[in-house]
Parts: sequence; structure tokens; C-alpha cells
Amino acid sequence: MRDFFDTSVLIAAFWRGHAHHESSLRLFAAAGKEQSACGIHTLAEVYASMSALPVKPLIPPEQAALFVEEVRQRLTLVSLGEREYLATLRQASEQGSAGGRIYDALLLRCAANCGARHIYTLNLKHFQAIAPSLAHCMRTP
Repeated sequence: MRDFFDTSVLIAAFWRGHAHHESSLRLFAAAGKEQSACGIHTLAEVYASMSALPVKPLIPPEQAALFVEEVRQRLTLVSLGEREYLATLRQASEQGSAGGRIYDALLLRCAANCGARHIYTLNLKHFQAIAPSLAHCMRTP
């Protein structure tokens, strides 16, 4: 798999008011299932984030669901098995990682599992701290 998308890039692609909207949208528009992926949990994160953005007008749940469908159609969805999921949780606890960074750790495990050559995120520092061995793959759109 060539490209792996973090949720942050997808939020930026869909929300016109985001500082990285244009570059994220270009990257997403060029994506296709044969070369691009995201974690399956990203679908929930996109829906939750887009339907709760503090913007006027609010993005209705129906529109957030359309964004999710666009991700599903364009990207290969990568999931973790029970053992991988639990191993990632254990590793995070051993590294002292707390809070929402576990979601980034799970997405990075998905990226590693699909052999992503590029991991696109707007949270480079978090991602690099969680998986320094993958830092050479990480970039912003």
C-alpha cells in the first residue's frame, strides 16, 4: 500500500475552513483503493469529528455520514485483529502513552500492517513519538 491517511488529514480534506484543506483535499482526491488506506476506526473518528465541529452552520449528521461513505469508497479499510489490538494497548501502556494517543497508536499499527510507504497526518510530533521506527514514512499533505 502506498498511502495511509490519518483522520486529521481527512477532516482537513472535508472541512473547507481548515488551514490544510486544499493540500489534504488534493491528496484525498488522488487516492484510490488500490494504493490508499486508512484504519477502519477512522470512519468513526471522521463521523464524530465532522458532526461535532464548532462551526457555523453546523455540519449535520447526514452530511458527516456522506463524508464517511466517501472515505469507504475511496480508501481500503484496515482493521486489527484481537491480538494486534491488545498488543498495541500493552505497548502503549509500557511506553507511558495515555489518553487519546492510543487511537494514533492503533492507526499506526494499521499503517504498518498494510505496508504503507507514506503515512499522512497533521499530527507529526504525536505520530513520531509513538512510532519512531516509522518516522521516515510520516509526512503532512
